[in-house]
Amino acid sequence: MIRAAFFDAAGTLFESREPIGRTYARLARQFGLDAPEDAVGASFRRAFGEAPGLAFGLGLRPDELRRLERHWWRDRVSETFAPLGKFPDFDAYFDALFSYFANPDHWLADREAAPMLQRLKDDGLKLGVISNFDYRLYRILDGLDLTRFFDSITISSEAGFAKPRREVYDAALARAGVTVRDAMHVGDSEHLDFAPAAALGFAAVLIDRENHDAAPSIAGRTARIRSLASVTEVARVFEPA
Repeated sequence: MIRAAFFDAAGTLFESREPIGRTYARLARQFGLDAPEDAVGASFRRAFGEAPGLAFGLGLRPDELRRLERHWWRDRVSETFAPLGKFPDFDAYFDALFSYFANPDHWLADREAAPMLQRLKDDGLKLGVISNFDYRLYRILDGLDLTRFFDSITISSEAGFAKPRREVYDAALARAGVTVRDAMHVGDSEHLDFAPAAALGFAAVLIDRENHDAAPSIAGRTARIRSLASVTEVARVFEPA
């Protein structure tokens, strides 16, 4: 059986309590800009999808990383609203938005996450996170009572590289003290999680929650599932490469 399982964070282990576009638009109205939720959501997805990875190189001081993380997100929010209008005070809006998404109360853990992670730990696996997130992830995982399951948490801003770059995966493997042949990666993105992990030699698992009726589909060292509840099942099928 494999020895370690790594997980993407947002979209895999937890999600925002309301759609991102709704939150952006709702808070924007409080700061003097009224824009349709659908337009805000579409603009955010475009800005986020076209952005460089949330990673800044190695050897930076923690305070410098925090500054760069905020600046990266400020650019994404500015790009989101550029075609939609101007704020009377954009900085005040951004500060409120950044703080909002740092609060674990505004995120919701997948109901299968904790029991699934516990089953994997009971099976003796090392568990880790590999996420294109910033330092707010630590507080969110704490608040959702998920930190206790993980032996390591690797975020792109601190690793110096963002998924799908192999370096962020290598950093997580080194922290766990395992090789890729003994590891599984689980995520909800074909481009950022499933394809690069499989190419690197991980046992790769894609969560496709839209395909409600599909049974787990396993082919070699890859699997497509519709629920975190199936992770334990596929982990027991995978063998080291």
